Amino acid sequence: MGTTVSEMLAAAHKVVKRMDYEDAVAMIRDENAVLLDVRDGPEVEKSGLAAGAIHVSRGMLEFRADAATPFHHKSLETSRPVLIYCASGGRAALAGKLLLDMGYERVFNLGGLKDWADAGGEVITPLEPGMG
Repeated sequence: MGTTVSEMLAAAHKVVKRMDYEDAVAMIRDENAVLLDVRDGPEVEKSGLAAGAIHVSRGMLEFRADAATPFHHKSLETSRPVLIYCASGGRAALAGKLLLDMGYERVFNLGGLKDWADAGGEVITPLEPGMG
């Protein structure tokens, strides 16, 4: 039998440290860390995006994180700290492990967008349909 999701999550949580809101804000301010949302597009459209975050769905992460692809996102650099969130923290952990496997040096799991908002983080809410 192959690896289960539970096993993958356990492995990811071992190597991708959780970071709280205050430390994340300090790292963004002091070290120019990237705030990365890995949720799917419809989730972002429905609930918004943390202020200052870039959105790269988990399904495109490898392509956007690899500088050798034409899809590379210029904000993603292996030496720049990356702070990842999703809806609840699971995909953020898996995405963080993937980035570490790709050579990113400092990657952290912020949990979910709700954790960010509940701690006082600004969320840019989506525009009303038809307003964009």
